[in-house]
Amino acid sequence: MPVRPVQRRPRPPPHAPRLLRQADFRQARAAGRRRAQHRRDVPHLREAGRRGRGHDDWLHRDLRSARGRQDARRAERGARRVPRARQLCRRQLSTVCGGATDHVFLTNSPPAHRSVPAYARLKAGLDRLYTDYNQADAAADPIQIVRRYKTVADREVVAFCAAALAFGRVQSILASVEALVALMGPSPARFVSAFDPVVGRRRLKGLGHRWVRDVDIVALLWMLRQMLDQCGSIERFFLQGVDDPAAPIADGLESFCARAMALDLRGAYGRVPRRPGVRYFFPRPSTGSACKRLNLFLRWMVRRDALDPGGWSELAPSALVIPLDVHVIRVGRCLGLTSYRSPGWRMALSITDALREVDPADPVRYDFAICHLGMAGACGSGRPAQDTQCPLRGLCRPAAVEE
Repeated sequence: MPVRPVQRRPRPPPHAPRLLRQADFRQARAAGRRRAQHRRDVPHLREAGRRGRGHDDWLHRDLRSARGRQDARRAERGARRVPRARQLCRRQLSTVCGGATDHVFLTNSPPAHRSVPAYARLKAGLDRLYTDYNQADAAADPIQIVRRYKTVADREVVAFCAAALAFGRVQSILASVEALVALMGPSPARFVSAFDPVVGRRRLKGLGHRWVRDVDIVALLWMLRQMLDQCGSIERFFLQGVDDPAAPIADGLESFCARAMALDLRGAYGRVPRRPGVRYFFPRPSTGSACKRLNLFLRWMVRRDALDPGGWSELAPSALVIPLDVHVIRVGRCLGLTSYRSPGWRMALSITDALREVDPADPVRYDFAICHLGMAGACGSGRPAQDTQCPLRGLCRPAAVEE
């Protein structure tokens, strides 16, 4: 049988070369100029980095030589893209190769000098303010409801519920908390220990606070009952996530909220929604939240003085973080206690750290006084400094808040 020859496919003819248009030539020439400029800059950049290293204590990581206006702007744009760069500095470095050159380099911001006066003067002013406001009847506040209860078990239940609802106008907060504790009866701890969400939905029907619905309050009480069933108290449930009671409270709050949201909510909601309303009561520092209401609850239960009733014995007051609200933000910025503009966990920490330098053992002792100073309208923020009636005048800069 004859062998048939293998038929091969013919190769396609080579494509004709594409003719470059005039615009392509211009782009190619521009790219070539940029490459040539980069090759000329590389030795200067390397030498500048070698010579400039250690020139300044706060030198971060990048030193660029800029020759001419276009190169200077290019260096600035590139410098701003360096991660975590906070500010761009220009200084004249005559010792770098290539003669006197305007070098643009990044600094990783030395520790900011606070615009706070001497801490001794600040402490004296805050102590006077603390003395004026540190009274149980100094101003209308939910703490007055919490102080009615003598046993720690009742107090922590009422304090948690009152702190959870502590947002909005003061009179609205007081009305909502009073309605809730009236339903709980003379012993809130006993009420929560025997709480049945089915019966609770009928008893609490129509009880809400702003956008918080009655079913969300039922879910909160149901979660508190599970905490009491598991650990015997809210304090013991909280301390399960705390390794060092004297350490900063962020990890403890994170663990507390995570374990709380892992509790069974079906008794309250039936079919649990994807974003249940009760989660609003359990924010986490890891999400950037200031956790104002949880920090307020901890202040009430950990500190003990003429205002805060206390009751918890394990946590240290030095570990607390200030409850951040609009009044604390305004006064804190006036006093230069923080450089942050956006409220959140980092701002709360920065204000607390500044107050810790004033009183290391109890930095949040000034919270009530600072907050109610702003609520009373005595803070000079937004007004000419000479017109303010603020008790801290001379220590603060009201105009700094508007900058």
